[in-house]
Amino acid sequence: MIRILIIVAIVLSGMLGGCATTTAGGAVGADRSQLLLVSAEELDQMAAESYAKLKTDASAEGVLNKDSAMLKRVRTISGRLETQTKVFRADAPGWKWEVNVIKSDELNAFCMPGGKIMVYSGLITQLDLTDAELANVLGHEIAHALREHVREQMSQALVAQGAIGVGAAVFGLGDTSASAAGLGYQALLATRFSRNDESEADRIGLELAARAGYDPKAGITLWQKMMSANKGGKPPEFLSSHPADASRIKQIQDLLPTVMPLYRATN
Repeated sequence: MIRILIIVAIVLSGMLGGCATTTAGGAVGADRSQLLLVSAEELDQMAAESYAKLKTDASAEGVLNKDSAMLKRVRTISGRLETQTKVFRADAPGWKWEVNVIKSDELNAFCMPGGKIMVYSGLITQLDLTDAELANVLGHEIAHALREHVREQMSQALVAQGAIGVGAAVFGLGDTSASAAGLGYQALLATRFSRNDESEADRIGLELAARAGYDPKAGITLWQKMMSANKGGKPPEFLSSHPADASRIKQIQDLLPTVMPLYRATN
């Protein structure tokens, strides 16, 4: 019993000490405290290594950056979004951003911690995305990285597991970097964000797109296309855990009075 109480005390003290946020709320008000026990630096390193492996594998398969025009388009839009990340995090524009495209029918895109972006060509071609719609997709994915949703998920997982060794590493009481790295790799490549995470990413991504000069109303047509792609079969990877629904579109509609002035100020 004493041992259990000690473990609980360690976990609780870590949770209290780890409740913080590194992200401002912006005009859309996406601000709250988060459980951030995992080192951001270590997570960024894991992301960089995982991303490098993904690029290496894609290059070996002959599917990395095959369409130069598409790559330029994606990098141009991403670049405009990246400059606006300072609204939410002062350090974000200085991240080691990287943007690449994999030729695939898969409808998918993601941004790893630290600004490592990958877009699958099928998302653009099969949904026939406009620049503004693509900006909303990329803004959404960048928002996950800005808000450190993976870091938060890993922190929650460490606490929920109650593993003494892993907990000790997080709280500086031992060395289980291998266990933490294993968790990180799994989280980076197979993350399924919560509904709250997705809602936050929608809000922040919408503001990023607006500030970068892309019409926020395209967020509505984007999710309408996503919903159509989700009908009658397996949902796109982009939506595999939390399919787009009317509530997402309603949130965008409710936020338009807030973000449209930001968009108009760019024109």
